Amino acid sequence: MKKETVISVVFGLSALYDGLLGVFFLFAAPMVFRCYEVTPPNHYGYVHFPAALLIIFGLMFLAIARDPVKNRNLIPYGILLKIAYCSVACYHWFTAGIPGIWKPFAIIDLVFLVLFIWAWGAVKEEG
Repeated sequence: MKKETVISVVFGLSALYDGLLGVFFLFAAPMVFRCYEVTPPNHYGYVHFPAALLIIFGLMFLAIARDPVKNRNLIPYGILLKIAYCSVACYHWFTAGIPGIWKPFAIIDLVFLVLFIWAWGAVKEEG
């Protein structure tokens, strides 16, 4: 399989993952917090804004998936998103503990971070 195809699949999966996660937290946050017995914030705007950002990043990942070479310049923003979430989640996970709902997201984002870094280098080699 060609590298560019693999990169498109990686970013397509990330677009789906981040986009659906954003939609889910935008429209069903109260249910999610109840199901996982997590105390919600004092205002759901604290959840809705990051959810909207995930949808925006999902759209960006879709653009990268459609043409990784042309949109290579967007890949570092995806890398920074994954670094931001992983560093915050892992710091709190290992220092104070976090509810279990957030741990799989940290692990998944760590995997995407590694793949995004690889993709950024691989597109440079091809382009």
